[in-house]
Amino acid sequence: MVDQRIGAWAFLLGVIIAIIAGIVAVAVTATSAWVILVLVILGLIVGFMNIQDKQITAFLIAAIALMVLGATSGTVLGELNTLIAGLGSLVNAILGNIAIFVAPAALVVALKEVINLSKSSSV
Repeated sequence: MVDQRIGAWAFLLGVIIAIIAGIVAVAVTATSAWVILVLVILGLIVGFMNIQDKQITAFLIAAIALMVLGATSGTVLGELNTLIAGLGSLVNAILGNIAIFVAPAALVVALKEVINLSKSSSV
């Protein structure tokens, strides 16, 4: 129960930091290495503490979607800059930070699932 609360707070904090860091990154044109480190650590906490066995598939699908959006959204969101100056850059920075946050959690959950699958197939 405590692990789930810590994981839930880590998730909420990670999303908030990703959004705020995305907004700040647009203003200063860079994301601090400390922010990236904090997002990675919070992502690891979420991966270890927050995802239950019945949630693994849904989490991994959502994580893949978020990471793909974070990695490939620049072209599409660049068009938003022509409509509203800076909006595409802002959304792109936020999605990139969310991808940085979600990637370590996805790694942990995927590795746990691979271990679970190898245990069940070897018995």
